[in-house]
Formats: sequence, structure tokens, C-alpha cells
Amino acid sequence: MPAAIMLQGTGSDVGKTVLVAGLCRLFTRRGLKVRPFKPQNMSNNAAVAAIPGSDSMGEIGRAQWLQALACGVAPTVHMNPVLLKPQSETGSQIVVQGRVFGEAKGRDYQRLKPQLLARVLESFAHVGEGADLVIVEGAGSPAEINLRAGDIANMGFATAANVPVILVGDIDRGGVIASLVGTHAVLSPEDRAMIAGFVINKFRGDVSLFDEGLAAVTRFTGWPSLGVIPHLAAAARLPAEDSVALERLARPQAGSQERSGRLVVAVPVLGRIANFDDLDPLRAEPGLDVVFAGPGERLPDDAALVVIPGSKSTIADLAGFRAHGWDADLQRHVARGGHVVGLCGGYQMLGRRVSDPLGLEGEAREAEGLGLLDVETVMAPEKVLRAVTATTPDGEALEGYEIHLGETFGPDCARPVVLVDGLASGATSADGRVLGTYLHGFFGADAFRHNFLARLGHRSALRDDRGEIEAALDQIAADLERVVDVERLLAIAAR
Repeated sequence: MPAAIMLQGTGSDVGKTVLVAGLCRLFTRRGLKVRPFKPQNMSNNAAVAAIPGSDSMGEIGRAQWLQALACGVAPTVHMNPVLLKPQSETGSQIVVQGRVFGEAKGRDYQRLKPQLLARVLESFAHVGEGADLVIVEGAGSPAEINLRAGDIANMGFATAANVPVILVGDIDRGGVIASLVGTHAVLSPEDRAMIAGFVINKFRGDVSLFDEGLAAVTRFTGWPSLGVIPHLAAAARLPAEDSVALERLARPQAGSQERSGRLVVAVPVLGRIANFDDLDPLRAEPGLDVVFAGPGERLPDDAALVVIPGSKSTIADLAGFRAHGWDADLQRHVARGGHVVGLCGGYQMLGRRVSDPLGLEGEAREAEGLGLLDVETVMAPEKVLRAVTATTPDGEALEGYEIHLGETFGPDCARPVVLVDGLASGATSADGRVLGTYLHGFFGADAFRHNFLARLGHRSALRDDRGEIEAALDQIAADLERVVDVERLLAIAAR
């Protein structure tokens, strides 16, 4: 096996994903063949990836797609062998090595995990083939010792694969000394011995003020500090990993008087929102306000465009959409002449009816749609997974991917949104103001996005969205190079 190192956190959302991506780019720029790996991820933000030895595609967490981009390599399903996609408060769809494995509630999954370790280790070996360095990302925290039995996400993997661990503490949320020392206190001696050092993340201000804090952590744990990482401003230009980020985005919206002259795009935050990184290219547009409406908030009256994002449970999210009053908001929006785009599950919701005769997404088998597109959707067990290169009927180029259950059909499909391999895909209302598409990455094509927004009255320079992500990764790598003991990291990884 190649050299390997694993980043685990004292809790969720401490910045592991960004740090792994940044280190992947850092060591790739040094000329190493680097690969990312995450044994288990829980996210409804997914991406398509190759299944080695097969012509078909599978799915992995979107974060591992980003980390593969940081390494300059194409993603494969082995980079994230177990993906949990929540579809209720207690249960998730389980994807193993890119393919749907089944569904399980929390307690049932705990019993299943030991069976998945062999698949995880198999994928880890695949990822390591031909690599100089594998950088592994944990999930949650190793301090969750109630989940240690059968663990495949943190110390269970680290001990089985003999990969040394760097513990990441988030000083921005407070209590970082207690978090690191407390993790040391609750770990077993075997797990504790896997930790080779720690880093402090998201520090603001004069780092010398924390010298005594670093010394205290080392005094209590014996672990050396490998660096204090400042707040990485460039991280805001990277795709968000999971719905934790939405809790920050879906805050009480600013009044319309504060948005004078700016085009407003409204996004309802669905209960099972999926692939919401589709909105990132819009969020990055200068002079554009993307307003995320959470439960209890109205869709803003001054929106020019409403985007209904993807959903892991379309029928359940339709019920939530109505419960929050967004259906009435949407009708008023359309009556005022506003535009609507539905992406994947959002596309299905815009039709007349959604049927799930096999109960693939939940107990409800049928629901009336929002009725803005003359189409119907019937869920089918075969999941569509494919990378897509497409054009609009006007010849504009787009690319992205599809991950969805169900087939959508009806009169409005005669006005497709895109052509994929010459075949019509998606649906458009008769007046052209409501669009539905299965294409994730719909707003990622720079020229198309520029022209689409221009038709809504937004004027700005043409942006290079992918180039900005690449530049952000380069900036993060440079920032890490300055503050992290990189040579010691490499020595630890090679032990």
C-alpha cells in the first residue's frame, strides 16, 4: 500500500472535507500521485463516478468528486465505497461501491456495518493502486464511542487498514481544547495510539495567543501540534458538502429594499434536499441574490426566478412544500410573470402527478404535483446514473450528470430543455417560463448561465465557474503550505 494518512475530527463540520481537498492539491502540486478516500459518507449531495472494470456509472459523495478534482484525476466509486443517502428522519438508502445496496434504519445499519468493512478495505486497496499518497477523510467523530463497535468510518477503518490519524479541532465553535483532550480521554488505548498529532482549524486573529493552548493539548494527550490553520476564505468558493451548510444559508432573508437593483433567485430548502451544489454557480454570480427560504419563511415577492432543487424523497418533499405555504407563493410568483426551474426532484414536483407504486422513496405512493408543467412522473426501481453532455435546442452546450429514479412524460416534454445524444430531455411550459430538467450542473456551463440570466435582466461579465473552483483549491493549498508541518505529515503517512 502507498503512504496514507487520515483526517478525523472532534465533531462534524470541523472542516475535514476542505482540508483533505487542500492537502490533495498541495501534494499533487509537489508532483505526488495523490488519491482521496472516505470510507463512509452521509450526504444527499452525490456525483456520478466510474466503476472500474465496468461501462456503467455509480455514485459517490460530491465531496469526494471535489477531492478527486483537487488531485487532477477522474473520480471512481472506490473513493467513497459506502454512501448513506438520508430519505427519512430515521432511515437511509445505502450505496456500496457506487450501486444501491438497500435501505436501513439507524439501528439496522449499525448491525450491517461489520459486513461492509471488507468492501471498504477492498476499495481502499483499489484507490491505492499506483498512488504515492492516499488522504483519508473520517466522518463525524471518533469520540462517538457508542458507535465504535463495527465502525467503518473512523477508528474502525484506521485500525483495520493501519492508517495513522491526524485529529482536527475547530476553534471557531469554541471549546477546542476540551474537544481534543476529551477525545483522548474517551478513546481506547488502541485507538488513541493511532493518532499521530492534531491540527487546529478555523483560527482567527493572532495565532501566538494560542501557544499556551497548543501546549496544554500536548501536555494532556502527548500528541504534537502539526499546525494552526486560519479561516480559509477561499473555502467559500468550493461546493458545500452537505445540508449542514444550508443551516447557515437558510437564515431570515433580507428585505427587498436591501436588494434594490439585484436580481433575486429564490430557493425553497426542501426537507430532503439533494445536490444543492447545483445552486453554487448562481451564488457566485456578482450582483445576484440567491435567497434560501427555510421552514416558516415565504418565497420572496421580488424574486425573478424560483429554483426548486433536487430531492431524495419527492413525494414527502411535495407535502412539506405545501405545508410551508410555498405552493401558494409559487403560484403568485408565476402569476406575476416570474420564471421557475425545477432540477431533478424539483422537476418531478412541477408536474401534475408523482406516482411511486413500489414505495421506493417512502410510504406515500402518489401525490398531486404543483401543476406548472403538463407532465407526470412514475418512480421505477432502476436508477439512472450517467454523465451527460448536452445542448439546448438553440445549440448552447451544457454538461453535468443525472442521478434519479423515475420516468417523466407528458405533453410539455415535446418542448425539451436539452438534447442528450440527440434525444429530447426535460420539459418546458407553453409560455416558456417554467422549465424542468434532470440535468445536475444545469447552471454550471458558463455561457449558458450567462445568457439565461441575461434573459431575466441580469447583467454581468462572463464567469469561469470551474476555473474559480480550481483557483480556490490552489489558494487553499498555498495557505496550508504556510501553516501546516507538511514534511512531518508526509513522514507520518509513510510510517
